Amino acid sequence: MKVAVFSTKPYDREFLAAANATAGHELVFFEPRLTPQTCRLVDDFPAVCAFVNDQLDASVLLPLSRQGVKLIALRSAGFNHVDLQAAEQLGMTVTRVPAYSPHGVAEHTVALMLALNRKIPRAYNRVREGNFALDGLLGFDFCGRTVGIIGTGKIGAVVARILAGFGCRVLAYDVGANPDVEAIGGKYVSTEELFAQSDIITLHCPLVPATYHVVNEEAIARMKRGVMLINTSRGALIDTQAVVRALKSGKIGYLGLDVYEEEAGLFFEDLSTRVIQDDVFSRMLTFPNVIITGHQAFFTRNALEAIAQETLANITAHERVQRPPGLITSEVVRA
Repeated sequence: MKVAVFSTKPYDREFLAAANATAGHELVFFEPRLTPQTCRLVDDFPAVCAFVNDQLDASVLLPLSRQGVKLIALRSAGFNHVDLQAAEQLGMTVTRVPAYSPHGVAEHTVALMLALNRKIPRAYNRVREGNFALDGLLGFDFCGRTVGIIGTGKIGAVVARILAGFGCRVLAYDVGANPDVEAIGGKYVSTEELFAQSDIITLHCPLVPATYHVVNEEAIARMKRGVMLINTSRGALIDTQAVVRALKSGKIGYLGLDVYEEEAGLFFEDLSTRVIQDDVFSRMLTFPNVIITGHQAFFTRNALEAIAQETLANITAHERVQRPPGLITSEVVRA
């Protein structure tokens, strides 16, 4: 099958090409994001392969459909950037890769927690400058702390297991309890209780209307002063401006982000020689108790291999008129 692959970097091409050696599809790589302007590049392609910051609303899906596209193969777990209703009306199949590397994302989540707590970036820079003073580097033991995990699917469950190993008390919130989390002593509570009791809060839920800005002014007001907040899931789970205000007041003591609600046009690009025009993002970078990484939590060799293999498996199944393993159904949307 001929596939237009958007938002591609050298690593995408490397891993997709390797996986395609046995799949045998015709992959055509485009570096730009998929937008109403770049969708014109799709000519005589029955399938489009897209990533997290590609635009897949009706303004893009309609012209793609007119050009003969029948399959949108996402190489991501999240699908909040896709207008699923428009895709269904146009007779387009949408697939995703739901479980490519929960360990990679979970480990990056905990790495952010540890780096924030032990001031690793500041300590590293001090030592390189010959400054071995410990003032300002004081951290705390994770053992005995309460961690609140919102979203306990595969990634959230791995985070829970790691932190339980540290000796943390684990609180959890989800629409349904995960027995794996309960097995390590995790306790399911309401979001109100989770916000009020947690020393560390980490987000691992999908972005759906019910979770949009789940961390907002009201939620922050319930949190402990000096709480650590981590988000490696989807940027719009957090009301960024409310979080900035909480950083300024000291209500939030530590912030670790791998995602940002306005990250399209920022992340995955080298902007080191340009002035960043996003004032909210730039403000966050000025805080000494904030660490932001550029949507790299998924970025392990294991994950890229799995993403490539599962994406191509979805494409192959669609070509053979079979049910793709990563088909997005109404059940998936409700979950």
